Amino acid sequence: MGGLLTIAAVKAEAWLHGVGRMAKRLTRRDLLMGSAAVGLAATLPGNVAALAEPDSSSSLVPLEEFRYDQVAVTGVNQAAQRANVCGILSGFREDSLLQPFLQMAGKPAPGASLGGWYEWKPEYDYHHDDAGFCPGHSLGQWISAMARLDASGSAGGGAGEPELRAKALRLTEALSSAVTPAFFEQTRFPSYTYDKLACGLMDTHRLLNDPHSFSTLERVTDAALPSMPGHAMERDLQWRMGKDASWMWDEHYTLSENQYLLGAMGAGERHHELAQTYLLNDGFFEPLSRGVNALSDRHAYSHVNALCSGMQAYFVDGSRMHLRSAINAFEFLQQQSFATGGWGPEETLGRPGYDMLAKSLTASHASFEVPCGGYAHLKLTRYLLRATRDAKYGDSMERVLLNALLGVLPLQADGRTFYSADYNYDAKRVYSLHRWPCCAGTLPQVVADYGINTYLREPGAVWVTLYQPSEARWNEGGTAVSVKQVGTYPDTDVVRLEVNASRPASFTMNLRVPSWTDGASLHVNGRPEMLKVNKAFASVRRTWKQGDVVELKLPMSLRLEELPANGGSAQPNVVALMFGPLALFPLKASGESGPINVSQDALLKAERTGAREWTVRSSGAARTFVPVTELGDHSYSLYTRLA
Repeated sequence: MGGLLTIAAVKAEAWLHGVGRMAKRLTRRDLLMGSAAVGLAATLPGNVAALAEPDSSSSLVPLEEFRYDQVAVTGVNQAAQRANVCGILSGFREDSLLQPFLQMAGKPAPGASLGGWYEWKPEYDYHHDDAGFCPGHSLGQWISAMARLDASGSAGGGAGEPELRAKALRLTEALSSAVTPAFFEQTRFPSYTYDKLACGLMDTHRLLNDPHSFSTLERVTDAALPSMPGHAMERDLQWRMGKDASWMWDEHYTLSENQYLLGAMGAGERHHELAQTYLLNDGFFEPLSRGVNALSDRHAYSHVNALCSGMQAYFVDGSRMHLRSAINAFEFLQQQSFATGGWGPEETLGRPGYDMLAKSLTASHASFEVPCGGYAHLKLTRYLLRATRDAKYGDSMERVLLNALLGVLPLQADGRTFYSADYNYDAKRVYSLHRWPCCAGTLPQVVADYGINTYLREPGAVWVTLYQPSEARWNEGGTAVSVKQVGTYPDTDVVRLEVNASRPASFTMNLRVPSWTDGASLHVNGRPEMLKVNKAFASVRRTWKQGDVVELKLPMSLRLEELPANGGSAQPNVVALMFGPLALFPLKASGESGPINVSQDALLKAERTGAREWTVRSSGAARTFVPVTELGDHSYSLYTRLA
């Protein structure tokens, strides 16, 4: 939600392993495609060639996600983010969280107001007010995060997060009476808020075995539906007559994702029907499926998030049209993405031929809405990975994780939230001016999801999609197996994986080979293995034993990436310095302003002067470049101009 003009809708997701209408309605060969089905024949300014029809001989099915309790992520930065969001969620008073819902229902509402966007302000005027913009908007996301953090905290025999678990269960029960039709009648964002609540109730059901979740969900759904439009519709269309413009910013078109998941989970057929009802097919999915860029001028985060609804239409209903839409949309998105993987300056997707990214380097400090946009991006790329098994989506996921999400400033107890990454020529990391904006709800969810983004599987195979310290545990043919990532990647270029198995187990380990590396090599137990690569995944099939070690070497080098033109004027002299998966940010001296000018030769001869530091020497002066996690409170830029 950009300033007071947009809301960043956030969708939680939960694919049920082996469950869903797709399995009931389609044959295996209907489900997925070979490489021809997922490649784009051509990419043109503003258009891409329509996706080829699936290969009818293919017997592939979508890869499965691991459960939250099967993957533990132990990276230093990831663990710090987890501790931060767990602390914030633990500190919430439940009466404060429920207060807007009770107030809007005319019920006693004890406790202190959280303030910011979260509080209810009956006299709110979007022209000049900030507090009161979207009362109660994050509660469903916070309940979802509590459930996910508890489940992921139990991976590997951990204790989970018992305090968060108990709080989530109490809130779910309280919502049954706290949420009324009056709440949805009085909020500008009934669909948006309903979707968040549905997500939280879905997660307490599937992760906490909450006996109240579905009964509460039905009451909340009954309360919300009369205040929703009843059909898919574009943003910024007035349908609640007599209201000001701020009542037009609800995001009905993003809620299908969770409704599909709830229907597949057994919550009731009406949730599957709601999912189909709110798919924005006309003007969005249908033209995208034909290779027409329907992203232009749309609100960035929510429409990328809507693509996740399209992917669930594929997983659950088997809709190839929605899969084609998501694949084509991803290509359009790449044409207007920064070197960090972020997109949508001022929360807007650009028109082909318009130099939005170039203009934003001087005109905007809101370059990428990180927690919300990163959450949508990781979901979309995970879904596309599951459907296509193409490692390019893992590369994109890694880019956003390492260069955007891990650079988010910690969430604060007073509601200060990191909202937008700044890629201006004169940039600095700062908190949003808004208290408890939409990203305060999304950040805990995305942190809880780091584990399920790291590995995927199918019977007889595991896919390692992200490289970060972590451990995945599962049962392979009756054998307890785990794969543990250790080491300091991307500080070093070797990914080390240790296998633990209760007895020898045969399965394939598929390792992503990033597009930026050259000369990747693989060793198992110290012996070289031939790289057998399909769609940039290297496969190792063997009977694994306790103590087996895999080492994947991914040589890293410096390279320059031009600022994408998105069909507009080329910007060959505006470049980002990259090292392996990392974007390197030049730090600026106090008082320095405007673009940094460095020669191409000097950039490519940067000297590594620390584990996370590079020094560029030009005209006798030295300039320090660092990854996003090392920016601190320095002024910086992302792009330099070639002298």
